[in-house]
Amino acid sequence: MRALPASVLAVCGLIASACGGTGTGDAAAGQAAPATAAEQASATSAEQSPAKQSPPDAKPLEGKVVVIDPGHNGGNYRDPAAVNRKVNVLTKWKPCDTTGTQTNGGYSEAAFTFDVSKRLVKILEARGATVKLTRTSNNGVGPCITQRAAIGNKAHADAAISIHGDGSAPANHGFHVIMPKKINGPVDKVVGASSRLGIDVRNAFAKGTGLPYSTYVGRNALDYRNDLGGLNLSTVPKIFIECGNMRNAAEAAKFQDPGFRQKIALALANGLQHYLEA
Repeated sequence: MRALPASVLAVCGLIASACGGTGTGDAAAGQAAPATAAEQASATSAEQSPAKQSPPDAKPLEGKVVVIDPGHNGGNYRDPAAVNRKVNVLTKWKPCDTTGTQTNGGYSEAAFTFDVSKRLVKILEARGATVKLTRTSNNGVGPCITQRAAIGNKAHADAAISIHGDGSAPANHGFHVIMPKKINGPVDKVVGASSRLGIDVRNAFAKGTGLPYSTYVGRNALDYRNDLGGLNLSTVPKIFIECGNMRNAAEAAKFQDPGFRQKIALALANGLQHYLEA
C-alpha cells in the first residue's frame, strides 16, 4: 500500500405418495387396496400443482451488500496534483490517494488489486450478494480516500473491504489485516464489527492462500490504525487487507499468477461470507 514516488438437493420435487385407503381382506394381508378414481385424481393433481413445489434454496449472501475498494488506480501517476491534494481524514490531513507500490518487475499494486477485486465480485455475486466497486477501471485517477469511504456509506454496506499489496523491505513477508480504532468519529460505532470482520477475513485468507502472517506489521496479522481515511470516515464495518509484500520476490511471483489471484479472491469471499452469516 505504500506509495511509490509519483506511481451453492436438486430442486426438491414433491414426493406425492398416493397411500392406499384402509380396507379389509387383501389389504389387511399386506396388499395395498386399489386407489379409487378420486384418490388417483387427487394424487395426480398434487404432483402437478406448482403450489406444491418447493422453491430453490436461497443463495447464502442474498440480501447482503458488499463494497470492494481496489486500492489506488492505474492512472494516478498521470495526475500528481489531484492525487497529492490534501484531504481531511479527521485525525490528520493526507493525500487524496497515492500511486501504490509495485513488484520489482513492474507489476503494479493498482493492477493487482483491481484484478483480485473483479474476481471477488464474481464470486460474491454468484453467492447472491449485491456488490459495488469504488472504481470500475484501472486507467483512471482516484477516487480520493474520502470518496472511497463515502461509497460504502451511501451503499449501506453490510461489509466493506479495501484490497492492497504492501511495499516493504524485500526480506519482509506475509499478509496483515488493518482495522479501525475509535477516534471520536463516525467509525466508532462499527469498530467492534470491523474487528470481527477482520478476524474472519484473516482466518479465511490464511487457510485459503497458505500465506503466513506478516513478519513485520501487527500481531497475528492484525493491525489497528487511526490514520486511514478509508477507515476513519466509514460508518459501515470495514477493513483493509495487505495481501502480502509486493517487494518480496516469492510473494510477488504468487501475485503475478492468475491462479493465485483467484485463490486470494476465493479466500476473501469465504471470510466475508463467514462474517455476514454470523
